[in-house]
Amino acid sequence: MKLLLFFFTISLLLPTNPVFASAYTMIKADGSSTVFPITEAVSEEFQHSTKGDIKVTVGISGTGGGFKKFCRNEIDIQNASRPILKAEMANCKKTDVQYFELPIGFDAIAIVVNPKNTWMNSITADELKKIWQASSQNTVMKWSDVNPKWPNEKLKLFGAGSDSGTFDYFTEAVNGKSKSSRGDYTASEDDNTLVLGVSNDHYALGYLPLSYYEGNKKKLKLLGVVGGEKAPKKIAILPSEKTVIDGTYYPLSRPIFIYVNAKSYTRKEVKDYVDFYLKNAFTLIPQVNYVPLPKTSYEIGLKNLAKGKKGTVFGGEAQIGMTIEKILKKEASL
Repeated sequence: MKLLLFFFTISLLLPTNPVFASAYTMIKADGSSTVFPITEAVSEEFQHSTKGDIKVTVGISGTGGGFKKFCRNEIDIQNASRPILKAEMANCKKTDVQYFELPIGFDAIAIVVNPKNTWMNSITADELKKIWQASSQNTVMKWSDVNPKWPNEKLKLFGAGSDSGTFDYFTEAVNGKSKSSRGDYTASEDDNTLVLGVSNDHYALGYLPLSYYEGNKKKLKLLGVVGGEKAPKKIAILPSEKTVIDGTYYPLSRPIFIYVNAKSYTRKEVKDYVDFYLKNAFTLIPQVNYVPLPKTSYEIGLKNLAKGKKGTVFGGEAQIGMTIEKILKKEASL
């Protein structure tokens, strides 16, 4: 009985005892599954550098789901695969959540099919729109409905869930309007679910972040994309570091971000973490199959943090075909 009383007394003292205080120092990140591998990699390195004194939790609720938590002041870091939208800006304003917007890299949305698909190696922007536009629901149901040269077999579709920034960007880039999409497909904010779906169905087609293709090359077949009238080249382009940087993989390459709660940044552990993120992103991002920004971009981000430059330079709207050069100019103008 005395032993139980001893442990109960110790448990009450732990949260306020300075000896144990470090065990309760936590940073919370959430949001995009696209950005998750980057933030997870940075967090592991940061936690190692602090010898476990600071714990970083990284959730996956999608960009939209993450912004809901972020604007409710529930998390410190928001992972985002698109810029913050006007409605989200308004929600943050209601709760007085101010933020720093930090571009951290570039990603491409990969169009993938099952490895047994022998009838195509590329797809055009028009064919993608014919497949994914809202009016195609219950109408474009077979491969041959898209292209008569393709099989007369049921088209099985896999794509991002509606809370995903990938969904927002893809629908804007392909269909011309964010969130405008057919609904009769397998949707998930977890990109591993999409990999599994496409890899298990001969007649499947899906879209997901390039990094998830890179990690599952044996399970998926990557298609080149002919990007339409505004594309730099009118030929099928495969997504890669080179084609993302030079802007030829159009319109499915995009910047990715973290948003930092300004109040959280006043906490030493959060400031140390975000500074560590920007100082190490250039090295860590390629390790998880994403495209880093030039080193000058991360330096600009650190300067903007030091100067307290809060807000967004994107006006609450999607940015299709944004190149690294344009990102640098916008970031410097904040």
